[in-house]
Amino acid sequence: MITQRSIPYLINSQSYFEKIRHLGHAVYLDSGRPKCPWGRYDIISAAPIELLELNSEDADAFKQLDALYKKYRTDTVQNEEIPFQGGIIGHFAYDLGRSLEQLPSLAADFSTLPDMRVGMYLWAIVTDHEKQTSTLIADAQTDLETLNTIEALLTADTVAPDQPAPFQLARRFNANMDANSYQEKLNQVDEYIHSGDCYQVNFAQRFDSQYKGDPWEAYKALREVAPTPYSAFIDSGTDQILSLSPEQFLESKMQRVTTKPIKGTRPRSSDPIKDAQLKQELSDSLKDRAENLMIVDLLRNDLSKVCTYNSVEVPKLFNIESYANVHHKVSTVTGTLDPKHSPISLIAECFPGGSITGAPKIRAMEIIEELEPHRRSIYCGSIGYISLCGRMDTSITIRTLLCQDNNIFCWAGGGIVADSINEMEYEETFDKVNNLLHCLETTIPKES
Repeated sequence: MITQRSIPYLINSQSYFEKIRHLGHAVYLDSGRPKCPWGRYDIISAAPIELLELNSEDADAFKQLDALYKKYRTDTVQNEEIPFQGGIIGHFAYDLGRSLEQLPSLAADFSTLPDMRVGMYLWAIVTDHEKQTSTLIADAQTDLETLNTIEALLTADTVAPDQPAPFQLARRFNANMDANSYQEKLNQVDEYIHSGDCYQVNFAQRFDSQYKGDPWEAYKALREVAPTPYSAFIDSGTDQILSLSPEQFLESKMQRVTTKPIKGTRPRSSDPIKDAQLKQELSDSLKDRAENLMIVDLLRNDLSKVCTYNSVEVPKLFNIESYANVHHKVSTVTGTLDPKHSPISLIAECFPGGSITGAPKIRAMEIIEELEPHRRSIYCGSIGYISLCGRMDTSITIRTLLCQDNNIFCWAGGGIVADSINEMEYEETFDKVNNLLHCLETTIPKES
């Protein structure tokens, strides 16, 4: 049995997160409301009863994840409107793919972030913006004293024991490649494509700076300028992940599987006429359609490994979704999860997401490892939940920043195909993250 307690509905739930963050390993799966129209649920929790931290070198990473899930698993679904009823929340870094495939080790490994860090969270605050409700929900294994303590924290007038320190960036972000180096790498990708090695490669650059203060303050500023439906803030105490992702990786609900790859981008314009032209240009672009279709085919193949025969479909192809800084071309692929497969085997068969690797996937990942100077860490991995009731939803961690040891990292890339134009691909990376970088650069102290 699960326990449900109604608490005041908040259209912006970040104050609930601030009240429980000090409990440790706090997680905030953020719909981007009220500014983002796409998301529905916010899920907030902390103090997991168990924590699993693994790297790609660890044996059977996904089997260990499955064992943690099965240890607490229940088939009881008391309220289908509440997607998370206790379960796993955490991140899966891009390099966790090394636990699934044999890949070369060429790029510099700069990050101390584990490739997988997930907790078993037996209570959570779930806000449903469609129903305009907020619920404190707890698995039966949560004792009454803990539940009362959490409710008291949430309903108290004060915020948190410690006020966050202001966030300050030390300098402007630097890229790990200049324009010439980036375009030389794209020329190499082009050679691989024309020699038949691959059809598409998602190539990215990394930006870095230093900071002081609290990354939570940075996240609050970023969610104002980049409201997206798959946002997240995860605080381990030693590192923080700030994700402003618009992209769904995998959702599983009552055996129904959905993935929504993004391929195709145009910047927004403050001029409504120009903005409409850019949106139409993206809709009409044959190059972007071809790029999107390649990834749709890859994901259809990935889903077919775990879905019932002939159930994989594409109900939406080449939809245009508009966000604060960009228009995106988004398709939807669905299927029915085979009863012999769990949500965790679904992740394992599809990880990392095809939209951020290229096609064919393994060869594209080999080329990424060869040409990108640094490993990707959290970038192009995934964040999400796997509820004990069987429901799952995860993101692709694009538009995502990592804070560790007072260093902050951000990435941007794009899919390279045979008719890509290097200069445009390079500029597109800035279109995708300039609003994030510029937002944080406003915190740089002025010289006295």
